[in-house]
Formats: sequence, structure tokens, C-alpha cells
Amino acid sequence: MNINQTLLLIKPDAVRKHYIGEILGRLEAAGFAVTGLALRRLDREQAEEFYAIHRGKEFFPGLVEFMTSGPLVAVRLEAENACQRVREFVGATDPARAAPGTIRADFGTSVRTNAVHASNPEEDVRRELEFFFPGSGDTRR
Repeated sequence: MNINQTLLLIKPDAVRKHYIGEILGRLEAAGFAVTGLALRRLDREQAEEFYAIHRGKEFFPGLVEFMTSGPLVAVRLEAENACQRVREFVGATDPARAAPGTIRADFGTSVRTNAVHASNPEEDVRRELEFFFPGSGDTRR
């Protein structure tokens, strides 16, 4: 069994629209265990650090502005093949292209205001988990 952890952020747009409970409920119903939960408001420096992989890209300034526009909820999730499964569960980045029933299809309105961020397995999941949950250590269980 390949039990591991991943990070999901409920973005400021979804927090403003009061979708936190519904998103968490769907994740738990799908078999994800919530092992960490934090309500945070990022300042500019923190948002730039978290999204540093995108620094220099055209959308970076707008992304930082959006992610500092209100509180977000960081969720540490655990499940078998959590990284891959959560990315499938949330859907495509563009809500218009996300499969019906996914988080982004149901709650997102644009590529930026797409309700959630899910750690990308090809990027540094451990770094993202450590950003919100210091001491998370190994993402495998």
C-alpha cells in the first residue's frame, strides 16, 4: 500500500464563498484523511516564496495578488496515492475544462479563481507541506 501525504489549499475565492466545509466533506467522503488544517492569510513575501517556481511567468504577479487577497485554508491530506488522486479529484486548472463533479468544475470560475491548489507530484510536495505544516517530514507513511 502506498500511503502518502499531499497538500491542498482552499483558495481565497472559495473561502469567501463559504465552500470550506463542502470541499472538506467531499475529500473525506472520497477516502482522504485530513491530518492537518490551518487557516492562514499570506503576505506578499510568503505568497512569492510559496509560488517561487512560477516567478518570472506572466501570471505570477496576479497570482500573488490573488493569493494575498484573503484567508486560505491549508489542508494536509493522507491516502493511498494521495498526490495523484487529489489532483484527479480537483480537476483541470481551468474550471471550464475540468471534469463534471470535480472541485474546480463545481466551485471554480476561472484559471486563477479555481477554488483550490493541489500540490503537483512533479514538483516539491514536501516543500509545500513544510511551508504550512513545519515538521511534516516524509510524505510517505
